Parts: sequence; structure tokens; C-alpha cells
Amino acid sequence: MQAVPEIKKDIEFNRNLRSIVEALKSIAVSHYHFLEKKIEEESKFFDILQAFFNFPHFKKAAHPFLTKNERPLGIVAITSDMGLLGGLNMKVMAVAFENCEKQASRLIVAGEKGHALSRDKKMPFVAFPGVRDEERFSQALALREYLTDEVLSGNLSGVTVIYPEPVNFLVQRIRERPLLPFSIPEAKLTDKAVEREAIIESYVPDIIEYLIALWLGQTFYEVLGFSRLAELSARFVHLENSSQKLQDHEKELRLKYFKVRHEIIDRSMREIFSARSLYAAGTKS
Repeated sequence: MQAVPEIKKDIEFNRNLRSIVEALKSIAVSHYHFLEKKIEEESKFFDILQAFFNFPHFKKAAHPFLTKNERPLGIVAITSDMGLLGGLNMKVMAVAFENCEKQASRLIVAGEKGHALSRDKKMPFVAFPGVRDEERFSQALALREYLTDEVLSGNLSGVTVIYPEPVNFLVQRIRERPLLPFSIPEAKLTDKAVEREAIIESYVPDIIEYLIALWLGQTFYEVLGFSRLAELSARFVHLENSSQKLQDHEKELRLKYFKVRHEIIDRSMREIFSARSLYAAGTKS
């Protein structure tokens, strides 16, 4: 039977650990809401970009950003450098591995957790660091530069990014988003841009390359931001589950403490009663 002082130490340790978990939960919540205000999906630029491709000059242009070849597809998986995410990184990598097994592809992984899972899977990959709030813009540009160079040089046929995205504060989903080749939208009948010729002074492939590279940088910046939000959301959920388990464990320890205390008191009372009985029997004799 465990001694009472040991149980009291376990209760105290459990209580202190739960206080730390509650503090981490508060940090995750405040960080999430702070970052959420700074991240908004920018669809206006994408709408403008699509409008450009309604002009005949762009619709008929041949460019590696617009046409798919037989080269491998670039699969970009966005994971975390930190833990306490309740399996979110594993879900991202599971989708990435599944895509790699379906078709010829090259795996590009951002984040230490994804690197470790890829090594365990013995899957070759190109490594990038995990998302850091203060470096998110430069990380987005680094991904864009690498991928655009690979597509333009003919090493990749296109790019698909797989990343976690928060549905709300408590729920995350894994999103698979094709980026290249850029999908040219079908022109609407009401769109007058397709009915007229435009005067294009610059070389059309250069315009295409510039505009899509600009859009890719913005898109990766948003993707990294949403991925970071999903990390904080998943961390809060995981910490909440841990806090509940610690609370349940503390209840078990307290019940155990009172049970041991009751047994000690009961045993002491029996010993006292036995001693008094023996004393009474001795005095009578």
C-alpha cells in the first residue's frame, strides 16, 4: 500500500502540472486570436489574375505555369516544428504520402515533424523549416522561388500543397490545394474582356510568369498563416484533453488518499480497542 506522504506528493505534482497545462492553454488561445486578426484569405488578387487570362493573348499562351508535362508533381506538405498537436502532423503527412504513392512526384516538406515522419517512412524529400510567425513572409518567398525554378526548368510538372486549416477554434481539417499548372477559368458570357483585343507591350510569357509568381508568394504566405492557426488550435485541443485527464487523475489520487487515511484510522482504532481489551482482561485477572 502506498504511503500517505507519497500520495500527497503525487497530488501536489499533478496539481502543479495541471497549472502549467492551463497556462499553456491560455497562451495558445491568445496567440491564436492575435494571429487570426492578421490573416485573411486574399481572394481579390486571384480574381484579378483570372480576369487577365480572359484575354486571348493569355488564353492561347504556352507557358510551364499553364501546361502540365510528364515530369513529377511537386507535393508540398506543411507541418510543425513543435509537438502537442494531437496527431495533426501525422494526418498531413498521411495525405502527402498517399499522393506520392499514386503518381510520380517529389516530396517537399516544411517542418521538423514532417521531416521525421518522412525519414521513418524512408521517403526522400526536400526539407524546409517549419512555420515561424516572424519569418513567415521570407519562408513563403523561399518556397515560391524553389518551386517556380523547378517548374520553369522542367523538373516538376506542377505543385500541390497539403496543409492543416482551422475550420474553427476547435476543429481542423487537412486541405489539398493544387497550385500549378494554374487553372485558367472559363470565360463568362457576360465578360466583355474576351470579346476585345488588348494592346500588350510586354512579352506575354514574362507577364504570365510575373503575375503567377506574385500570386504564388501571396498564396504560400496565406497557407503558412492558416497552417500556424491550425497548429495553435490543435495544441489547445490537445492541452484541453490533457488537462481533463489530469483532473480525473487528481480525483483518483484524492480518493486513494482518503481510502488510505481511512484504513490507517480504522487500523489504529482496532489496535486501540484490542489494547484496551487486553488491558481490561489483565486487570480482572
